[in-house]
Amino acid sequence: MRTYGDITNGDYVEIDGVPYQVLETTLIQMQQRRPTMELKVRNLKTGQVLKRTFKSQHPVEEIEIEKEPLKFIYMHRGEFWFSRPDNSKERFLVKQELIGDQSRFLKPNLGVTAVTYNDEVIAVQLPIKIDFKVIEAPPGIKGDTASGGGKPIVIEGGTKINAPLFINEGDIIRVNTQTGEYAERVEKFSAL
Repeated sequence: MRTYGDITNGDYVEIDGVPYQVLETTLIQMQQRRPTMELKVRNLKTGQVLKRTFKSQHPVEEIEIEKEPLKFIYMHRGEFWFSRPDNSKERFLVKQELIGDQSRFLKPNLGVTAVTYNDEVIAVQLPIKIDFKVIEAPPGIKGDTASGGGKPIVIEGGTKINAPLFINEGDIIRVNTQTGEYAERVEKFSAL
């Protein structure tokens, strides 16, 4: 059995009968006291983020999770609809709390990974990098590098991110979904 001192970021644990995902771990060592482990955890049923402190040698109950592929279909009025990749007629709803801030990077027919616990979807993981078409991009002005050489752009789906000055409307770019930042240009738009 593992202890709280062995827990790392991304692990899934059960605290008081509720499943949590560990977001951050901090070991606190004070003079003449036993070390404690401060965990920043996300409740997998409600999406609530909490900070909890435990003795680092205290045993922890890890949970068994399963991962399965899903396909995102569409979003309507805050409801996110998914299906199995091999059966698009079997559709089901996943709450926004389970997807989190990454929901802004969902686009139709995107393959994602569902994390399940006791046959219930408790989290949705997007690919680390996804390609998007640039919908709006102001023109880059030569010599305008005082702000670090970036400009705000809008990608398909309406999400705004910062990108280098050379990115234009119609380009295909790759975005890191974990940081929400521009990664690279995949294809340059040519108006031929």
